[in-house]
Formats: sequence, C-alpha cells, structure tokens
Amino acid sequence: MNELIRQAQMMQKKMLRTQEEMGKKEVEASVGGGMVSVKANCQGEVLAIRIDPSVMESGDAEMLQDLVLAAVNEAVKKGKDMMQSELAQITGGMKIPGLF
Repeated sequence: MNELIRQAQMMQKKMLRTQEEMGKKEVEASVGGGMVSVKANCQGEVLAIRIDPSVMESGDAEMLQDLVLAAVNEAVKKGKDMMQSELAQITGGMKIPGLF
C-alpha cells in the first residue's frame, strides 16, 4: 500500500512539473490564409494577436471578429491538446478526474 501511495505522489509531482513546463510552451494558430494569427501558451493564455493590415482596409468588422475568434479558439485548442498529450504520457493514458 505504501508503494502505491509513493507512486501516486511521484506521478502527481511529474504532472505538476509538466503543467508548469507547458505553461512556458507556446502554440500558434493562423486563420484566413494568415490574415489573423494568435499565439497562446498551453495553459490557455493568449499571448499575442497579429492582424494583417489588409484585413483592416476592408472595413468588414464582422469578418475580422470571426477571424480573431476562430484563431483564438484554434490556438487554445492546440495548447490544450498538447497539454493532454503530455499528461497522458505520465498517466499512461488513464483518465484521471479533474484533468481536462
């Protein structure tokens, strides 16, 4: 029983360390043929948004809003997927409640 508890504690430490490391990793998503790009970390924080000036010239605010929304959602999804992949390596694919 003690060995099982020790292994669980080691897994928890690895998971915490991985989550910290993943907070430093960045992903980028681009939509509209590169008209809007979003950079985020793997903890879902948006770090930067780049909008091609040509999008602004069109004056189509609704299109710009849609592009920004799509790029943010894609970047956050990429980061979440990367985080899940890293944590799955630690847990051996076990589904642990509270993790995504």
